[in-house]
Amino acid sequence: MSAGMNPAQQEAVNYLHGPCLVLAGAGSGKTRVITHKIGRLIQSGMPPKAIAAITFTNKAAMEMRERAKALIGREAKDVVICTFHALGVRMVREDGHRVGLKPQFSILDADDVTKILKDAGGSTDVATARTWQWTISKWKNMGLNAEQAASQAADDNEAITARVMALYEERLTAYQSVDFDDLISLPLRLLRDFEEVRNKWQNVLGHVLVDEYQDTNATQYDVLKYLVGEKARFTAVGDDDQSIYGWRGATLDNLKKLPVDFPQLKVITLEQNYRSTSAILRAANNVIGPNPKLYPKTLFSELGEGEPVRVIDADNEEHEAERAVARIQSIRAGSAVTQGPQHQEFRHFAILYRANHQAKPFEKALRKAAIPYKVSGGTGFFDRAEIKDLCAWFRLWINNDDDPAFLRCITTPKRGIGHQTLAKLGEFANQYKLSLFESLFTSSLTSLMPAKAMDGLHEFGRYINDLEYHARRTIGAEDSLAFMLQWLKDIDYEKHLYEGEDSEKVAAARWTNVLEFCDWMAARAGGQTDEDSGTTTTRETKSLLEVAQTIALLSTINQREKEADVVTLSTLHASKGLEWPHVVLAGVTEGMLPFKLDDDEGRQQVVADDITQRLQEERRLMYVGITRAQRSLAVSWTRKKKKGREMVTAQPSRFIKEMALDANTVKEDPREKLRALRAEFAKKSQDNAAAAQAAQQP
Repeated sequence: MSAGMNPAQQEAVNYLHGPCLVLAGAGSGKTRVITHKIGRLIQSGMPPKAIAAITFTNKAAMEMRERAKALIGREAKDVVICTFHALGVRMVREDGHRVGLKPQFSILDADDVTKILKDAGGSTDVATARTWQWTISKWKNMGLNAEQAASQAADDNEAITARVMALYEERLTAYQSVDFDDLISLPLRLLRDFEEVRNKWQNVLGHVLVDEYQDTNATQYDVLKYLVGEKARFTAVGDDDQSIYGWRGATLDNLKKLPVDFPQLKVITLEQNYRSTSAILRAANNVIGPNPKLYPKTLFSELGEGEPVRVIDADNEEHEAERAVARIQSIRAGSAVTQGPQHQEFRHFAILYRANHQAKPFEKALRKAAIPYKVSGGTGFFDRAEIKDLCAWFRLWINNDDDPAFLRCITTPKRGIGHQTLAKLGEFANQYKLSLFESLFTSSLTSLMPAKAMDGLHEFGRYINDLEYHARRTIGAEDSLAFMLQWLKDIDYEKHLYEGEDSEKVAAARWTNVLEFCDWMAARAGGQTDEDSGTTTTRETKSLLEVAQTIALLSTINQREKEADVVTLSTLHASKGLEWPHVVLAGVTEGMLPFKLDDDEGRQQVVADDITQRLQEERRLMYVGITRAQRSLAVSWTRKKKKGREMVTAQPSRFIKEMALDANTVKEDPREKLRALRAEFAKKSQDNAAAAQAAQQP
């Protein structure tokens, strides 16, 4: 089962009966260790359904599931491989009644939360609501409720936010809804406050594996502690050098707590890197060196020295983009000279940067050079308005108390029910502490509404009940697809899209998205799950309503076509977990990477410890960027950069100096290299043509 693994990997796989921390350096094969350990646990006699492997993204969960299936076979389908949030949904569906939630609760997305916060705080300003949202999320990740947050508010703004949080929590309870943070905090509450729930889940799960452990927040750590109990059979896999999500609650304290809370903890370090050349790893080790070490490690590679890491300086952002494009062209031209024109594909290249706005000059330069590209982190499938519309209908079928979903459904498409009618309905619902849907059928409502308005409301309510009844009884792919297409026809959704767009082409694209969504939903009802993998896992068929209960967790939809041959533009945060043969790390200037250490969102004084911690996280971000590269890495910076409408002098990032590169080998002008390669390629073509012509002569 563990053939071909190095000794450290084998030790991690074979340690089964106690708490284990695997410090997996970048590119050291952590997913391989996790999947092989799942196989080893099954081999030792543990039932697959008693093993849980927890990840942070649906994509990572799907990749792990597919790799486990390839290694273990059919037994892998019973292993619980999911995100923290998906496990939280399962726990709250089963035991949420203890905290007043029915099994068919709704999961609100970020837009729903913003709207509720605007209402709760009496504000029409989206930016203010987003600030409240961010702070409340931070508090929830720290395990605080509104009362606790109020008691430790640092200033008037936080005191106001704590009051808004209390009103927000009241509305969530009334709507029988939760937000994403609740999917961690509610399981913690259930495990902590209810002994029978704690015992149940400790008996259900015999071994818990946590991927990307360094990204856990305080609440997730407590959930893990309660899940494993005194038996402490768990494996945490992570890397303190890749902890780059402190701004959203991830804390390295969770690594410090493990040996304290679990004195018998076994610590295993994976230092052999299977991704990058020695030149790249040396730069990475040098950069991360100044950071304090919880567990010292030094990455090494047996892939050879490789090309030196290059540093490219440029006059400004546009010049930097031109040089990045020239580098891509020169590498491809060099491969064409030495190994044939097809050796280097565009998908082998990535340009990485600190912030989204840095993509623009690179997009412009790539378009000018006719090089195809994609910008990572574009609008996700489930973020599209038409998909959110359909998901709102599903949410209302599942949970009639979901007021945000109710309002979206009753107005999309329009049904002749006006704002005044909905305003009166809202006032009535607030007065009697009812949901909007419950209020529809309350006899006393008729005294407030004209008969025509009541008829419209009752018709809508009966239609929702009818859809929910049939969705519960619609099972399998074929029937589910037929049901959804008929429903869309009944509400004239295609007509709604075309009437709402000036461009028929845009409307047609949106309708295509709707049909793709229906196909995807139907496939899941037929037992197929394949969010991001390109392969399909077949399980038991489900009702359309059961499938609808899971869609709020999904952020992407599987694109079945082969990976496109395009250059990737991505932020450093979004690049984590990915790799490319050739990487350009752009905009490595002071004030960008590391990012504005002296500017803390308006605070007049920044505590020295805060600056130190932020610098350390920025250094880890640089380390992540360097270790995305397999064969070649170029780091670029600009002598001038835009600040508002002005161009200001810029300095190379301190991290370039910390890489400790050989000054004699790193400087490169890609344009000169490209010109030389083109001349060499042209000469080679001429020589070949001359040789062919000479061969034809008698």
